[in-house]
Amino acid sequence: MKRLQWPSWMPIDPYILLLLGTVGLAALLPARGTGADVASGGSTAAIAFLFFLYGARLSTREALDGLKHWRLHATVLACTFVVFPLLGLAARGLEPVFLTHNLYTGLLFLTLVPSTIQSSIAFTSIARGNVPAAICAGSFSSLAGIVVTPLLAAVLLGNSGGGFSADSLIKIVLQLLVPFLAGQLLRRWIGGFITRHKKVLGYVDRGSILLVVYTAFSEGMVQGIWHQVSAVRLAGLLLVEALLLAVMLVLTWYGGKALGFGRGDRIAIQFAGSKKSLASGLPMASVLFGAHASLAVLPLMLFHQMQLMVCAVIAKRRARDPEAIEAAGEAGDAGDARTGRPGTDRNRGAGSRTAVGTARRSD
Repeated sequence: MKRLQWPSWMPIDPYILLLLGTVGLAALLPARGTGADVASGGSTAAIAFLFFLYGARLSTREALDGLKHWRLHATVLACTFVVFPLLGLAARGLEPVFLTHNLYTGLLFLTLVPSTIQSSIAFTSIARGNVPAAICAGSFSSLAGIVVTPLLAAVLLGNSGGGFSADSLIKIVLQLLVPFLAGQLLRRWIGGFITRHKKVLGYVDRGSILLVVYTAFSEGMVQGIWHQVSAVRLAGLLLVEALLLAVMLVLTWYGGKALGFGRGDRIAIQFAGSKKSLASGLPMASVLFGAHASLAVLPLMLFHQMQLMVCAVIAKRRARDPEAIEAAGEAGDAGDARTGRPGTDRNRGAGSRTAVGTARRSD
């Protein structure tokens, strides 16, 4: 199994390669007619099941315990649902010089989706930050995003993204919120099963998202919307997204310092407050944009890969900070005093590799 693992030095997320392969499949063999109806129905069911699993996984007790660190969580939520959307609105001036209307709509939608969970935790762990805070912050953001993202889309996108309306809001409730609440209600009975089969269900997660991507891009191919995008426009989009990510990384790090947070909390704020979730954003875009979802999710897919590559570098640099090394040494000495065993420095390399693997999952 070790031989089959993705090389740690490879900069591209293997799941992104699968997503790109799915886009290529949709370009060559788009679903049409009855096949499109079947794919659309399967996509709807997959989205509902995906959010059912999200609800069943979230521990209500952990979420309530995490409220004790409310200042940190409020900061992450503000970055995710206030600062990001404001920057997205400011980017409107780049249309139509750098971005087409559809690409700008996708960029604005990107700024509205919730933060990640898995990669925020993984990078916080690598950088020796406050991991429990990152867990709670990512979970709160994903939970809030089920309600906040559609509401922000209704206010900021209006009819520009494929006709957001009361019907779209009803679809969000039925396809996302109701399954999520059902998962929460049934967690008492199925939580153990989901925990035991977490790896298998993770493949179900990613497979569901691939189906959503195939359906969305098939509809785009049938309607011929890809003729609207050129290589120059894509290069402009990448440049804008790189600037957006850089601004958020700087704001979350130095903003956390200005608010009086310690190093561990600032790391959690930076990695949870500067990211956007592909796993949550793709299903929401499919519901909100319908046939226009293919161009709407393109900026999110590109931003997701960019944030993984950049944050992996930052996390490793944070781990080499003198303050982090000193804190880790004190923790190792404390472990020696309690157990009489050698410190944990020898295991850090393996832990970092595991965390990087976790960060590459579809969140």
